[in-house]
Amino acid sequence: MGKPTGFMEYGREMAANRDPRERINDWQEFYQKLPEEGLKKQAARCMACGTPFCHSGLMIKGMASGCPNHNVPPEWNDLVYRGLWKEAYLRLIKTNNFPEFTGRVCPALCEGACTAGLIGSPVTVKSIECAIIDRAFAEGWVLPQPPATRTGKRVAVIGSGPAGLACAAELNKSGHWVTVFERADRIGGLLMYGIPNMKLDKKAVQRRVELLAAEGIKFITKTEVGKDYPTDELLKNFDAVVLCGGATKPRDLPVEGRNLQGVHFAVEFLSINTKSLLDSQHKDGNFISAQGKDVLVIGGGDTGTDCVATALRHGCKSVVQLELMPQLPKERTTNNPWPEYPRVLKVDYGQQEAAALYGEDPRRYCVLTKKIVGDAQGQVKEVHTVQVEWVNEEGRLVPKEIAGSQKIWPAQLVLLAMGFVGPDDSILDQLGVDRDERSNAKAEYGMFTTNVKGVFAAGDMRRGQSLVIWAINEGRGAARACDRYLMGDN
Repeated sequence: MGKPTGFMEYGREMAANRDPRERINDWQEFYQKLPEEGLKKQAARCMACGTPFCHSGLMIKGMASGCPNHNVPPEWNDLVYRGLWKEAYLRLIKTNNFPEFTGRVCPALCEGACTAGLIGSPVTVKSIECAIIDRAFAEGWVLPQPPATRTGKRVAVIGSGPAGLACAAELNKSGHWVTVFERADRIGGLLMYGIPNMKLDKKAVQRRVELLAAEGIKFITKTEVGKDYPTDELLKNFDAVVLCGGATKPRDLPVEGRNLQGVHFAVEFLSINTKSLLDSQHKDGNFISAQGKDVLVIGGGDTGTDCVATALRHGCKSVVQLELMPQLPKERTTNNPWPEYPRVLKVDYGQQEAAALYGEDPRRYCVLTKKIVGDAQGQVKEVHTVQVEWVNEEGRLVPKEIAGSQKIWPAQLVLLAMGFVGPDDSILDQLGVDRDERSNAKAEYGMFTTNVKGVFAAGDMRRGQSLVIWAINEGRGAARACDRYLMGDN
């Protein structure tokens, strides 16, 4: 513990992000960083608790409290406070393969369980983590570390999102020859195409991919296993297979007018926007443009926020984000005590930008979409909704429509951002992998083994839609299980 009284002397301080009105004119990251002295003071706020919860990863009421990957913020906070940045980097990467990703896009479960947050504000763990890894890259400390020896075993990892990359990295460290198959044209999965560039710069993703390749991992793009590469060949050519294909089926909206032109899944809108940006800075026109349109985003969460922010950068006429659930409280309620993850209202970057431009938060709560209406050419022109109230029926909350609350919203672009319902069927069906009740690959957490010998599953493909930190955790765990299968339990 660098400064025993630090948490009493210093308040929580975050670097101000770039001005919303400025940043909506480009696709660069909106984050800014505190100077080194400021970061040291923030690190000094860490209390070095006798029983820290920040790295516990406990499941409480179905939510993780603390980091599922069991990162140890007290240790690297102390090292940052003492100016030992390289040592902090070495401690950080013992538990996290990709802190440059989690330091940018993780919701910071660690901060939700920080003891300082019990009576005040939590330590700025996420921003310190990001500062450590960014400095490590700047100083040249992050170098390829190929294994000294090889086992001769060959492993195929299907999917190159955070679970697939973490799994491949760990298996490669163990000396196995690893091949990662990706159906898109670039490696990274949701890190590359699911998260907009202003939130996670794709140069950071590509930099990590190049490091992994230099360590000996083979990447194959534009290849969908089960379609471009037969699954029977997969089982013949590799000693083990780890399925990390993600939960890629978006939840649909079964209402009248769903198939009108201008109604798209959010993942389609976001992914082809990023591809066009990377391919040509949008000069090729191969993206769904929101320019000059009234945009309606149906669904909250990170994906909805990303749609709002992307539409603003296109130059939309207006943007509204509809949420079926009620607005969360601004502070913890009595039934959401520490160290549970705080279920409180947050204003994310997209909402900040919309408010700066239009004068109000774009979110509207307790709104149910009834139908989508188009013009004579089959193009969406408006969305009809009704307000609902949530009532308790036999111990279960259900939405009830409020009479006279109907509303018509103008919309020439409707984006469905209501989450994902499971993995694609093709490869699981072809391999004969059993499913759980939610259609995910059936594999016990900690074991990661499916019913097919030598085939493992991890990440969103196994647990359903989740967070990047959970994907990294699962990828690491599946790699350990796969290594035991290949080499024996030792």
